[in-house]
Amino acid sequence: MLKLFDEFIAQIDEKWHDAFVKLMITIEENLPQGFEKSLDRNMMAYSVPLATYPNGYHCTPNTPLPFLAIAPQKRHIALYHMGIYSDPQLLTWFQEKYAKVVPTKLNMGKSCIRWTSTKHIPYELIGQLCQKITLEQWITLYEKELAR
Repeated sequence: MLKLFDEFIAQIDEKWHDAFVKLMITIEENLPQGFEKSLDRNMMAYSVPLATYPNGYHCTPNTPLPFLAIAPQKRHIALYHMGIYSDPQLLTWFQEKYAKVVPTKLNMGKSCIRWTSTKHIPYELIGQLCQKITLEQWITLYEKELAR
């Protein structure tokens, strides 16, 4: 699997390569224990393994519960964080902190944060965001949202 990750990283456009690797390292150094790294649809994904949560992801049965992913796109780097999609308080915290540390406007969808330039990626803030939800908290939040 390590070779597969290395091959994926090697094919990333030079424009995004270093920032992608730094984001990946930031995530891996700060993400609570238990999440499993994989490659999913041209993204580096971090999910709850089926061994931990056998119910898996309701949209795609028998697949791990997704939590976070980073993707090198043609025009941007994207960070997908399901916690900010599911937890309004976490979203507000992130938006407020981002505005304080980044001089450019936040480019964001429901769970997707996009950077069209690598100059202002707030790696420290992304590390803090990764620390905000444990694997167990994510499962609880996911099940709560699923029950709605």
